[in-house]
Amino acid sequence: MPKSVNKVILLGNLGKDPEVKYTPSGTPVAKFSLATNERFKDKDGNWQDRTEWHNIVAWQRTAEVVGEYCKKGSQVYIEGRLRTDSWDDKETGQKKYRTEIVVNDLVLLGGRGGGEGGEGGGRSRGAAASNMDQRTPEPDAAAGTQITDADIPF
Repeated sequence: MPKSVNKVILLGNLGKDPEVKYTPSGTPVAKFSLATNERFKDKDGNWQDRTEWHNIVAWQRTAEVVGEYCKKGSQVYIEGRLRTDSWDDKETGQKKYRTEIVVNDLVLLGGRGGGEGGEGGGRSRGAAASNMDQRTPEPDAAAGTQITDADIPF
């Protein structure tokens, strides 16, 4: 039996604040746009920038994380799958299509404050935080320091 793969990997910035809503059964769903950028040389040798916009949807706990920690400009790493929906336009009767990426895994980059620099980050699925300093602390620096829930980036 042939194997098929539907996997998308994106690293980009949110184009606007995410919109979090709830299904009638109470399941959270977050929708937002993500911009990825490409830089290339045109036929004349000049650098050109191209931005591609992606429609993203996240469900359940991932949607809650997106709603709480992400805002316009936040940088995120996403792994997901493509899904295309179609419908008939009520006014014109034409068939319309929308392709979106359904998030399977999300890593927040750029720290708690959003997309502009900072340290830290984390995964939405309870995995270990990324971009954290994993070195053993110096004895003087660790003495008398206690970690609280506020220190955890996710």
